[in-house]
Amino acid sequence: MAGLFVISGSSGVGKGTVIKEFLKKHPDFKLSVSCTTRGMRLGEVHGENYFFLTQEEFKNCIQNDEFLEWAEFSGNHYGTKKSFVEECLKKGENLILEIDTKGALNVKKIMPEAVLIFIAPPSLEELEARLRGRHTETEDAIQKRLASIKLEIENSKKFDYQVINDTVENAVVNLEKIML
Repeated sequence: MAGLFVISGSSGVGKGTVIKEFLKKHPDFKLSVSCTTRGMRLGEVHGENYFFLTQEEFKNCIQNDEFLEWAEFSGNHYGTKKSFVEECLKKGENLILEIDTKGALNVKKIMPEAVLIFIAPPSLEELEARLRGRHTETEDAIQKRLASIKLEIENSKKFDYQVINDTVENAVVNLEKIML
């Protein structure tokens, strides 16, 4: 029986790294491919990294209720198509969605069988240190991310599981306990 696993976590918590390491060990799981209106970056492949849509195509999908969830970040839209998820599950594929907490809760409303997993930092101080250690964002952007963490933590109380990412290895082991 195929499973739908929705993994969320605050920016900088390392959810992408944890998922990547999990997938290396478990090739029978698949990462969902989202739609986006942002431009394709060097090396990205349509249908592999994202389904790249125009703003008009994305708006049509919203109007036609084709998304399980969607959101706007920095002027670009991102969303998960219902049909993509349903096709994967029909084929017996275990599917992982890596989305924000608000989107995860929307998925759960539409597909109650989805298992919601929140990747949490060992502490808020550690998360702030990770964000600052990236050296990729302005102080203003870091402050905005830290403010949004409160909402994410509040939303995560409605999740099925929480995994602390103290080390990637421990987080993967705990994901395995949940997902296998």
